[in-house]
Amino acid sequence: MRAEGQANYAGFWRRTAATLIDTALFSLLTLPLLYIAYGSGYFSLDSATAPLIAGPADILINYVLPLIIVVLLWVKLGATPGKMLLNCRVVDATTGQLPGAGQSILRYFAYLVSTLPLMLGFLWIAWDKRKQGFHDKIAGTVVLHAIPSEADKSLEQLIGETK
Repeated sequence: MRAEGQANYAGFWRRTAATLIDTALFSLLTLPLLYIAYGSGYFSLDSATAPLIAGPADILINYVLPLIIVVLLWVKLGATPGKMLLNCRVVDATTGQLPGAGQSILRYFAYLVSTLPLMLGFLWIAWDKRKQGFHDKIAGTVVLHAIPSEADKSLEQLIGETK
């Protein structure tokens, strides 16, 4: 139980689940676009001889489009679809407000720092008292988990709690 006014930070596993949901949803968006742009050959290239980037559409679909979508979602809603489904929100660590565009872009690119070395910046979420990854610390953000109120719970959830 948390004291009134105390932040409820989203933990490692909740954030991992949100990322997996987002990855699946982005794949549903990008894979058909890549197929339209490059055909089935794009997916059957030998990884040893395949170029790192297949062309301009590859850059736009795999790098620019996700950047734009994620940054817009953080700025306008404070969450990607995966975070929304798990009642999480990215906020400024100091003010508790939604992050601005610059802060969101910094957070997006700071994911690169979190991957080095060996994904330590993401694993750090499990140990940090505010559940911040390196990308959160760099951008000055935290991810909060909103615990649903009784009014937000479904009838099935309420019945399950009384058993």
